[in-house]
Amino acid sequence: MPGTIIITGANGSLATPAVRALLSKYSEYTLILTARNPDTVHSPTDLRNVSIRKLNLCDLSSVHDFATEITTEIQAGSLPPLTSIICNAYHWNLCSKAETTGDRFEKTFQVNHIAHAALVLRLIGRFDKNAGGRVVLFSSDAHWPGQNGLEKIPPAIPHNLDALVKISEEKETDYMGRGFQRYANSKLAIVMWMYALNRHLEADLALNKITAVAVNPGNLADSRALRVNTPVLLKIMSILIVRPFSFLLRRFSDPTMRTSAEAAEDIVGFATNTTSPGERGYYTLSQKDVSSPDSLDEAKQNALWTKTIEWAGITGENTALQINNLHVDNSQD
Repeated sequence: MPGTIIITGANGSLATPAVRALLSKYSEYTLILTARNPDTVHSPTDLRNVSIRKLNLCDLSSVHDFATEITTEIQAGSLPPLTSIICNAYHWNLCSKAETTGDRFEKTFQVNHIAHAALVLRLIGRFDKNAGGRVVLFSSDAHWPGQNGLEKIPPAIPHNLDALVKISEEKETDYMGRGFQRYANSKLAIVMWMYALNRHLEADLALNKITAVAVNPGNLADSRALRVNTPVLLKIMSILIVRPFSFLLRRFSDPTMRTSAEAAEDIVGFATNTTSPGERGYYTLSQKDVSSPDSLDEAKQNALWTKTIEWAGITGENTALQINNLHVDNSQD
């Protein structure tokens, strides 16, 4: 039986064509479209199987309340069990100093990683246990040092993981460099957490039909990310170079350069389990790929897993996943 697909950041560049593709090709699914401001989500609200909800990833209490709401509706039968959670929402800030959320975490890391981890773990038991389902996480070539042209400071997971969520007291002058590093660190953390999540899912007999993928959807020429919280020069480059000459950039410079609509087709395939059905792991576009060497460090993956549970407020009582069912080595090289 077709289930429910949740899309965070449903007002984003990739989400809009993804919703169109789901409505046209997979209209049997129920869609829950979320955004911090639901009025910015453009979707036909007259359809019985489309619901637009408020979800503020900058506020973990909002995430937990939303998860409780969805859980209640699925248990009551007013929503079908989950088929997929598409963790599409993101944040970056390349033009001003780092921001802290009300939860006292660095905003980029909370929105991109912690809040999505909380959402997934709170709702993991709401998938159809017989049919399974997919968790679709978004990474980027930015997680791999030296792969993205905007990088000034390479991504790295520090020994003290709390440094990822706390803002340094040192005066910040290179907003672009530090801002992009924070974004890249969040994408590296997402990939590492995906590997740990899959290990826990595989070890859980009740949930082992659920798979997680972390997808680098490519560099999207028409993404509004290039025009939001970015320096003026980057906005100008986006308008005058990237968008009009994206076909040349794809051919001669960046083979992952494409449109949001092209990327959306892949994401819909993952969410409906028609792309690489039952597979787990890291993907570039729609192809299985190898993630960065840092992301493959299992000891660091496990340490990040444990810390993420703490940051996200996950306990044995509010998730169906046996979160401590594996030996967790918290040592770091």
